[in-house]
This record gives sequence, structure tokens and C-alpha cells, in this order.
Amino acid sequence: MRHNKKFNHLGRKKAHRDALLANMTISLIQHKRIFTTLAKAKALRVYAEPLINRAKEDSMANRRLVFSYLQNKYAVTELFREISQKIADRPGGYTRILKTGNRLGDNAQMCFIELVDYNEAMLGAKKDAAKKTRTRRSRKSAAPAAEAPAAEAPAAE
Repeated sequence: MRHNKKFNHLGRKKAHRDALLANMTISLIQHKRIFTTLAKAKALRVYAEPLINRAKEDSMANRRLVFSYLQNKYAVTELFREISQKIADRPGGYTRILKTGNRLGDNAQMCFIELVDYNEAMLGAKKDAAKKTRTRRSRKSAAPAAEAPAAEAPAAE
């Protein structure tokens, strides 16, 4: 029976799986976006997000704990210096998975996994969407109504 064994083993033994996820997390931290299969990306999200969450509080204990998982001091430095500044106010959900279709050779589902605060194209689109306001009222009928009281005021005097 496989009670309480919910994570994807990815067809690897534990040591191989841990090394794979650690290397993918290092690449994600350094490059901000990686291209991989959907199964690996979902496993990576479960592995990487708690480590990214640790970076919110920069303490020696947190640095040592993250380093024990990653074993790469450059990635740990990048995580605690730059990435922690951008995610400071975000309550969770530090990564985004975007599906890109199937791989040509074996038809595996492929995707991008990226850090949410580092996609400039999506951040720009959000700002533009926030600036545009939609209204059901037409602009033509609103303009004369605003001018009408101003026109009546000089006539009353």
C-alpha cells in the first residue's frame, strides 16, 4: 500500500531525486526561469518554494538550512540578497508554471517554471491592465452634463 506517499518519485531513487531537484532549484535561482517537463516542474515547486520562503528572514540559521539543501553558496547568496527583496511582501506562490506543449521526441508535456516577480512582460501587462478603467457610461453624454451647470451660472447673474 502507498498510504501517505503523495510526492512524485520521478522514476529515481532518493539520492538521485534530491540531487536533481537541488540542481534545478539552483538553476531556477540563478536564471529566474527554466524549461523542463511538467512533472519535474511540479516536483520542483514543492521543493523550492519552502526554501524561497526561508529567504524572507535573513538569519544564519536560515542560510545554513538552505545551504544544506542546495550546496551552492552563489545560489544561496543570490536568494538571500536579490530574490528575498522582491518576495518580501508576497505571502506565497513564488513560482509560476506555464505549459508550452509536448516534446517532439517522446511527447512529454513541457513547460517553463519561473519566479513570479521576475517576468517583466507579465508585470508590464498587469500595470497596463490596472491603468485602463472601463465604464458603461459614454464619454459624450458625460461631457455636456458637466458643462451645463457652468453655462447656467453666468446666465443667473
